[in-house]
Amino acid sequence: MSIQEQIDTYIASQSEPKRSDMQALHQLTLRVSPACKLWFTDGKNSEGKTIANPNIGYGLYTIKYADGTTRAFYQIGLSANTTGISVYILGIKDKTYLAKTYGENLGKASVTGYCIKFKTLKDINIDILEAAIRYGFEAQS
Repeated sequence: MSIQEQIDTYIASQSEPKRSDMQALHQLTLRVSPACKLWFTDGKNSEGKTIANPNIGYGLYTIKYADGTTRAFYQIGLSANTTGISVYILGIKDKTYLAKTYGENLGKASVTGYCIKFKTLKDINIDILEAAIRYGFEAQS
């Protein structure tokens, strides 16, 4: 199964309104960065045990560890969870940036160093979320 097919299957597996919200966010992220690399992680470790929620990933950045090793990973992540949807914006050095820059105008969402979590799209300002996603792509360029 291709990555796009895995993404489509994952989104289709969600109940409404989460399914429509996830599809809208997927399309929004692709509009922001149409040529980005797509990822899909099923949340399972090498033994097949579920250790995280599945994630759709967009873009590419390299994580540099203290020991000098590197790992390729996505820049923007999208995941359904039991209480709503999480958008991950990875690789931002200043862990207060998202909350300071977008938190106040985002709507009913919680914002941490790299995660914006909300129940449904109707609860947030989609233009502000798009600006945060756009920043996530640009911050790594």
